[in-house]
Order: sequence, then C-alpha cells, then structure tokens
Amino acid sequence: MTAEVPASERPADIRAVPARHPGRWVATAVVLVLLAMQVHLLFTNKNFGWSVVRRYLFNPIVRRGIVTTMELTILAMVIGVFLGIVLAVMRLSKNPVTSWVSWVYIWFFRGTPVLVQIIFWFNINLLIKSFSLGVPFGPTFVSWKVNSLITPFVAAVLALGLNEAAYMAEIVRAGLLSVDEGQTEAAYALGMTRLGTLIRIVLPQAMRVIIPPTGNETISMLKTSSLAYTISVLELLRATQSIAARNLETIPLLLVASIWYIVMTSVLTGGQFYVERYFARGASRTMPSTPLQMIRSNLRTLGGRRRR
Repeated sequence: MTAEVPASERPADIRAVPARHPGRWVATAVVLVLLAMQVHLLFTNKNFGWSVVRRYLFNPIVRRGIVTTMELTILAMVIGVFLGIVLAVMRLSKNPVTSWVSWVYIWFFRGTPVLVQIIFWFNINLLIKSFSLGVPFGPTFVSWKVNSLITPFVAAVLALGLNEAAYMAEIVRAGLLSVDEGQTEAAYALGMTRLGTLIRIVLPQAMRVIIPPTGNETISMLKTSSLAYTISVLELLRATQSIAARNLETIPLLLVASIWYIVMTSVLTGGQFYVERYFARGASRTMPSTPLQMIRSNLRTLGGRRRR
C-alpha cells in the first residue's frame, strides 16, 4: 500500500487562470472606433437626406418595385431549381447525348453575362416574329406574336431563370455525387427503380449539400434582379430611380433601395438558416446553434472564457 503523504508536504492546488487575450480587446477597440466614425458620418452628413429617406421608404411606387423584385426572384429561382435538377440528372446520365447536351447548356449560360441574356430576350422579336404549335416541319395549329407573349417582365424572368439553371445544375450535381454509392446499390437491391431511388433515397441526403449554396444563389438572385432595370421593368431599383429623376434626390433614393434590399436579404438569410437546420437533423449529434446562441458564444469567446 502507498503511504499517505502528510498534508504539509502536499503540493498546493493548481489555480486555473483564464488565458488573457489582449489582442482581442485591441482589435475590438479599433473596430468600435471605426464603427463609431461611420455612424457619426451617417447621422451628421446632411447630404444623406434622411428626411427624404423617411418620406419615400413606404412610397406606393417603391412598394410596387419591392413586389416586382420578389416576383422576379421567386419565378427565376423556381425555373432555375427545377431545370437545374433536370440538367444535373442529364449530366450524370450514362446516355452520352443527354450528358453532352447538359454540358453544352451549362457551358453556354455560364459563359455569357446575364445582362447580355436579359437584353437578348428583350430583343428576341428581332430574331423570331412568332411562336407556333403544330406538326414539326408541317402545318401550324396556333401561333402567338412574340411582342405580345414576351413582355419585358417575362424576358427578365426567362433570362434570370435560364441562367440560374446552369449554376443550380452544378450545385445539384455536387449534392448527388456526395451521397455514397452504397445507398443507391442498396436501393436497387431492394427492387427500387432509378427514379424512386433518386427521389426517396438520394435527394433527401443530398439536400444537406444542396441547401446552403441554393440559399446563397437565392440571395444573389434577389440582387441580380436589379439588372431588369435595363429593360424598363419596374423593380425596386428602377422604382427608386424613377422618383429620383423627378426630385433629383439621388442619394436618399439609393438609400431607400439599399434599406429594402438589406431587409429582404436578411429575411432570406434567416429562412436559409432554419432550412439548413431542418435538413441537418440526424447528420450530427448536435444541432447547429441558433443566432442567439452564436451571439452568446462569441461574447464568451471575446471575454476569454472557455465553454465547459
């Protein structure tokens, strides 16, 4: 048996002292000073015209522009997501024709600026005068004039949606490839069809990879929709600039547009977080932290405390 050490000869208890991080406090002080300077500039420079911002923030024309911007974003993303899924499946197909067609589509739409595509669809009537349904190379049953069918709004939706499909195809393809092949082999062994395996086995698991970049693409689409300004679509930017053209208050009206863009992107960011949190269930033992939990964690880190 080990002899007991007398209390007088025992070493003193170790006192744990939290590590000091002076660099964090210096960096925090510098950032806060710079932030205070920016806030001071915002509220002391009269050229920002905050009274004008308040007057036009909820103007009916601005509200109409917000609705149009959301419509463009939603419709373009719906087209982009569904067409992107089809293109991704075609790209992964063993059929060389469908795989090649998908690759060419992605190559073309990623290789040309979206602004060029918007202007192209706006001027499609210079290339095609009418759309028709009928027998290929035979009689026509019904036709429509391009000018009446493709309005500026439709041209913007088509350009944004078709362009987005090329990026979504690569996002979906990466998600599908992230699923272990053993999952599909097990599904085939149980007698499931290829389509059933894709819908019930592969896609649900791929969503954890697909959702984050899709959320980023949605937020990017919200801002990219401002390019419809060039073809006279009354979205948010054009709505504010049409007012500025009358009252010559360019900066305040740009601030109005910026505020609403920030509000809409903040809502989309919050929605993206909770969608990601939903699909993360079962992928890890702990759920991702909520925004409030992340703020508390950052405050503890700033103070040099360690989480127990």
